Amino acid sequence: MQRKMILTASLAALMGAATLAQADSGRLASERLDEVLALTGNFGFQTYEEIEVKRRDRVEVEGWLDDEWQAEVRFDLASGESLKEERNKRDGGAWGLSEAEVRDAMAVAVAEGLAEFEELQVDPDGRVEIEGVDADGRELEVKSRGGELLEVEHD
Repeated sequence: MQRKMILTASLAALMGAATLAQADSGRLASERLDEVLALTGNFGFQTYEEIEVKRRDRVEVEGWLDDEWQAEVRFDLASGESLKEERNKRDGGAWGLSEAEVRDAMAVAVAEGLAEFEELQVDPDGRVEIEGVDADGRELEVKSRGGELLEVEHD
């Protein structure tokens, strides 16, 4: 009987930890994109290849600062600080989405029901994939190009 109680208590503790982990999940409300873009724009990002939410107030951004310098930077949204920076000089020129194009892609995803996003990725052809959840917490993936919806997947 005592072993059963210990197992039950352990399971309850694990479930509680999982709930806390979800509460601090790697998602941001779609409205917080403005905050992310303001911070990254002030840092110097001109185009974006990827925006990934690491925790509620931490994002990692990959993109271009100009035509030669590509950067990957982790930001703390609460403090506005860059926590980790990596810059590489590259040939071939910048690619990715402008700030306005990121906003357009997010608007398409929100129109399809996206409430919180986890990741925004763009490929060199301009195809954008945004992963997140809808208002009911169901996983959602929205693909677009040039502000036009290509595909929506619900899990």
